[in-house]
Amino acid sequence: MKHGWDTRMDSQMEYRRLGASGLLVPALSFGAGTFGGRGELFGAWGDTDAEQARTLVDISLEAGVTMFDTADVYSDGASEEVLGAAIKGRRDRLLLSTKASLPTGPGPYDAGSGRARLIGAVEGSLRRLGVDHIDLFQLHAFDAHTPVDEVLAALDDLVRAGKIRYLGASNFAGWQLMKSLAAADRNGLTRYVAHQVYYSLVGRDYEWELMPLGQDQGVGAVVWSPLGWGRLTGKIRRGQPLPAGSRLHQTAEAGPPVDDDLLYDVVDVLDEIAAETGKTVPQIALNWLLGRPTVATVIVGARNEEQLRQNLGAVGWRLDQDQIARLDKASAATPPYPYYPYYRLPDFTRLNPPAV
Repeated sequence: MKHGWDTRMDSQMEYRRLGASGLLVPALSFGAGTFGGRGELFGAWGDTDAEQARTLVDISLEAGVTMFDTADVYSDGASEEVLGAAIKGRRDRLLLSTKASLPTGPGPYDAGSGRARLIGAVEGSLRRLGVDHIDLFQLHAFDAHTPVDEVLAALDDLVRAGKIRYLGASNFAGWQLMKSLAAADRNGLTRYVAHQVYYSLVGRDYEWELMPLGQDQGVGAVVWSPLGWGRLTGKIRRGQPLPAGSRLHQTAEAGPPVDDDLLYDVVDVLDEIAAETGKTVPQIALNWLLGRPTVATVIVGARNEEQLRQNLGAVGWRLDQDQIARLDKASAATPPYPYYPYYRLPDFTRLNPPAV
């Protein structure tokens, strides 16, 4: 298989190589964005404290979910603090993934990916997490003001110092990621092996450029918001108001836009397949993602034990080809330029084969 998209199984959990690296990650990772609860946005996500977080970590580890993802910007650092408290005494059983680059304050070194900022951000994350190294460190955004060579040299120094094991990016455009990979190769520096991206049945933009790039360059997808910013929970239906407890009331504008007609068409098919399989709508939506090219791990969040256990039910089984085809059709969208002029020409695949 190209670039090592191989898998290993432990009970029901699947472990996959992260891009062209030797790091094995679980098919499902846990997202700690609900930990901490500081601020308007993250407070709406959840306010899990350390005791509650420890229970969620217990359940995750028991199910083989060994990677936990957070960021310095989540709840003003409280997410990292709560996660650090929850994993205390079992660091050797899990992988930690965190991110930096987004603004965390008004100061000159509180944003971006300059050398001073990155060194300070990593030291801060290590302190809040209570650990001596980060398994996967990702840039949370591309910094157009800092030379790519400086960014990569600073990250490479942190890897050589043993403070970071593997590098990734998040929400980069294709040219930004490719420029970074080329610079790393040119200068003999550590490459990105992961790209944390938005990807879901109601948001398939990742497929047009970033997926073929990841497949060609050995960059694995770490998927965030796999349920379309909470829209594919099974609680949102055509002709019905948003449920009273949905976080979309407070956070919809902060997340990826989703066309209502597309959403309802996808949910209709998810409902059909749920009746056929006995699985829930979110389990089916997550399972579809796990079969997509380049996807190394899908981040699932949970505000409580019930949500977590339901999400964990997305592994250990497979949709059949007919069900996948129906979901593909319901969620299909016309690609943006420069892809759409040739999208409907079957002979064009002779020049540009789809990612498989």
